[in-house]
Amino acid sequence: MKKTVLLLSGLFLFIASCDKNDDDGGGETPQAVTLNNEINEFIWKGLNHWYYWQPDVTNLADTKDDDQDAFYTYLNSYSTPEDLFKALKYEEKDDFSWYIEDVDEQLASFNGISTTYGITRGPLVRVGSTDNVVQVIGSVAADSPAETAGLKRGDIISKVDGEVMTIDNYLIINKLYTQENVTLGLATVSENDELTQTEEKAITAATLSINPVLHTSIIEEGGRKIGYIVYEGFRGTYNGELNDAFGELKTAGVNELILDFRYNGGGSVLSSALLASMIYGEATAETNTVSGEIFAELKYNTKRDAANSSTYPFFEDVFLYDKTTGAYSGATDMNRLTGITRLYVIGTERTASASEMIINGLRPYIPVKVIGEKTTGKNEGSITVVDAPGNSNTEPYTDTDNRSTKHTVGMQPIVFQIFNKLGENDYGDGFVPDVEVVEFQYYKNLKPYGDTTDPLLRAALDDMLGTAGKFDLQKDTDAAKVTKGVTYPKFSSEMYIMPNDIKPTSK
Repeated sequence: MKKTVLLLSGLFLFIASCDKNDDDGGGETPQAVTLNNEINEFIWKGLNHWYYWQPDVTNLADTKDDDQDAFYTYLNSYSTPEDLFKALKYEEKDDFSWYIEDVDEQLASFNGISTTYGITRGPLVRVGSTDNVVQVIGSVAADSPAETAGLKRGDIISKVDGEVMTIDNYLIINKLYTQENVTLGLATVSENDELTQTEEKAITAATLSINPVLHTSIIEEGGRKIGYIVYEGFRGTYNGELNDAFGELKTAGVNELILDFRYNGGGSVLSSALLASMIYGEATAETNTVSGEIFAELKYNTKRDAANSSTYPFFEDVFLYDKTTGAYSGATDMNRLTGITRLYVIGTERTASASEMIINGLRPYIPVKVIGEKTTGKNEGSITVVDAPGNSNTEPYTDTDNRSTKHTVGMQPIVFQIFNKLGENDYGDGFVPDVEVVEFQYYKNLKPYGDTTDPLLRAALDDMLGTAGKFDLQKDTDAAKVTKGVTYPKFSSEMYIMPNDIKPTSK
């Protein structure tokens, strides 16, 4: 009996001990992992759906979010959304996707609106064997602070805020894009590389909407009427101005055409298709590509649609967009040239994306010659991805008007590659010029746009007309281009589909 009582006492103590352990939580199911930052989930889901290289990035696999706790643990391992974005990029091939701090700022820039001095940088050059570095002004926007101050293409900047630029401090030129007030010191450079300071210009940046159609003229040489257009960016809000320029060329009856893309980093895919349609008026223009000819084909990842591609035809109408909001505002008849049997394109290493799309898309139809330098080599494009999942299975994360109000973050990932009607996409390293002329070697004497002695324009004219003897400018072989650490304005070398653009046709 005594033994039984002892056994029962031990059992009661064991049960009590178990109860005590239960009170300490030792037997409860672990709590679910809490997501620390909702923006991280948007970054992952947006890239998982849209990113061109999604199948090649292990952490973007469709199964990654099957286990929510493990998925949230992964997302929480990144302290900022930008860190996560960078980690998910396919670095082996992706040089152009970027993270957006402020979607509104980017969309305004795509519409041509920015806070700027109105200066497009030309060559940045080390002066011969000296330590001096000078920045040549490539172009000046109309009605900009730079134009008001009297600055013009070809002016040579030698000082920034009173400091003479040298090989040791030349990155002060980046102040053109980082501060709202600057004083620029101008100079001349002699044939023997002697620098002479001339005057200083104090300018203040302003918020501007800049027309990328900088110059239009008709050059009459050798019995030819040659149309010449300087176009610095494919901005959909200025499609009308581009059409007006082609109206001038059409009225004049031009039979040759030179496009100056030397500082054109790209822009709207639709604007590129519209420009191609203006150039090659013989192409059948239909809104569907069953009966119309194809300018370009865009190929996406397999989530885009069942056919995994869409096409841009040649158009007969020009689509117009509000310069402030980017909203579609209607269409107008297009000025299409006929009789252009070859195209000359002036390009440099800064000629990219939508500019290269013109070369690639038209070369199955007419010969295209590149004059200048090898182009950038960007055969891919992006869309603006925002935190707006929406109800569509094919276009989620693209409704910029109804995105989350909790933050301003977005992404501009590469989502497609571009091919011409022959399936050609072979310019990832850039187009090699048919006639090489390196602009920075003529930096001491750059000419105004339209001046037929400008080195790159002259080279195009000489090749076109077979008059090479007219090229008499001496190049400076001692000059050296400076590039390390130099920045350009945001979004200046991209190709993209705007949220309000007329959409391409699905195959």
